Amino acid sequence: MIRRAAVWVVLTTTVTVACSKKQPPPPPTPQTQPTQQPVQQQAPADDSAARAAAAERAAAAERARLRAVVEEMIFFDYDEARLRSDAEQALQRKVPILRSNPGVALRITGHADERGSVEYNLALGLRRANAVREFLAGFGIDASRIETDTMGEDRPLDMGHDESAFARNRRAEFSITRGGDTLVTPR
Repeated sequence: MIRRAAVWVVLTTTVTVACSKKQPPPPPTPQTQPTQQPVQQQAPADDSAARAAAAERAAAAERARLRAVVEEMIFFDYDEARLRSDAEQALQRKVPILRSNPGVALRITGHADERGSVEYNLALGLRRANAVREFLAGFGIDASRIETDTMGEDRPLDMGHDESAFARNRRAEFSITRGGDTLVTPR
């Protein structure tokens, strides 16, 4: 009887193990490679868009460079409206840009340091702005494109009270009032 029970246990275990055998995994599905179009067919559309984007970035960078030249400040000596040689050089860099862009209009604002009376510094700032306008007009830039203004000592660039601060505050500032978005490189 024990023998029959042992055979029975072995037999049922074998049948159970045989029946519960795992099914083999499904065969792998073949990986399909995306079909690639020839590079020559994709390149023109992608390349022209990339070239156009690069050209626009280059044009924007060039407009920003030209704007920076036109808006570069110049500085004056103490109690002077006469242009220094470094100021003349900076103004001469502006001339070809202004000639190539006749639609550009400027505002030149003259400034002074804090020494002197308010009235005197306002007049000095205006003399400085007018000296710049006359210099540019001497190079053929129509003076009607340039308006002048003064701040005197009211808007210091440097809040210090030493000679270094005073030197930075004696200046003429330039702002483009018209045509700055369409600046073109001088030829």
